Amino acid sequence: MAELTIDSIIEEYRPKCLAALETFLPRAFSNEAIVRFFGEPLYAFDVDSATKSLLVPIWDLLDRGGKAWRPILMCLVTECLNGNQEISLPLTVLCEMAHNGTLMVDDVEDDSKLRRGKECIHILFGVDIAINAGNALYFLPLLIFKDYRERNQLTNEQLVRCYEMYNQELLNVHLGQGLDIYWHQGHKNPNVDEYLQMCAYKTGVLARLSARLGAYLNGAGEDLIKAIGRFAESIGVAFQIQDDLLNIEGGEMFAKKISYVGEDIHEGKRSLMVIHSLKHAPEDQAAKLLDILNSHTTDQAVINDAIAILHSTDSLTYARKVAKEIVEKAWGDIEPLLPANEAKTKLQVFADYLISRKT
Repeated sequence: MAELTIDSIIEEYRPKCLAALETFLPRAFSNEAIVRFFGEPLYAFDVDSATKSLLVPIWDLLDRGGKAWRPILMCLVTECLNGNQEISLPLTVLCEMAHNGTLMVDDVEDDSKLRRGKECIHILFGVDIAINAGNALYFLPLLIFKDYRERNQLTNEQLVRCYEMYNQELLNVHLGQGLDIYWHQGHKNPNVDEYLQMCAYKTGVLARLSARLGAYLNGAGEDLIKAIGRFAESIGVAFQIQDDLLNIEGGEMFAKKISYVGEDIHEGKRSLMVIHSLKHAPEDQAAKLLDILNSHTTDQAVINDAIAILHSTDSLTYARKVAKEIVEKAWGDIEPLLPANEAKTKLQVFADYLISRKT
């Protein structure tokens, strides 16, 4: 058997998830497709404008790549439980489209310039188009439930349960994002537990949704669904911490995704590193760090001063340790509950990657 690596796992599952996305979401509305999504018009659809205002900006972002790790996670959970990928795979579009909707809106909120190596959607198409298309990405994939019903693949009870999961996690995402925004506006400096809960909601719950859906649709009991969801949420938190670390550390590959090293400093984000540094830095340095964060500067030299303070308190080392411990504990909790098979090994490789990635 070939050695399992994150590249081999992504290469195996990502094309399947992207194919499901292509099958579900058209690149241009036809008369038939627009009625499928929006129903019969009372008057008349402008099909061309509908395509240009929604599908073109949406596909512009989707076509830029991304790891699609949330859909892959659903596939891995399904395989790990010896489940049916034909049932799970179409539903991967739900998590991937919602995630990209959050990215599109988040870039507007943060006034970001780059996303996946290109100008952000709001820069290319306008803020109004980006917000509307981003919000549409939360609702368009709900049509997948209608498709399942028409194929008689899921019972009404199952459809309602899946919808309830999706609705709750989308609400949680918005709470997490709201807290992050409120804090980086300088209204409060959160403590570590508050920060981790924010990450759990902002980044962890869509991973949790993917894992819970994969488990639920393949016959897992309530205890296992909850445990798998907790594992996925935890690796989502670790993923966010690693994202924060890469933003500060830069690196050739990650730097292509951000306008400049330390962009989070410009945004004033109260990351785990910042929280740790504010607690452990000398009083004058902590005050200087807060001043820089609250200034939202774009001056790289000033941002570098803030990064130097983070390094002086070993806050990057601390954040890296926390991320590693979160994943190790999450895996330790779920490992005894999963059957021994190749997918279980893939799941562990996948979790380890999320805290060691460089892009």
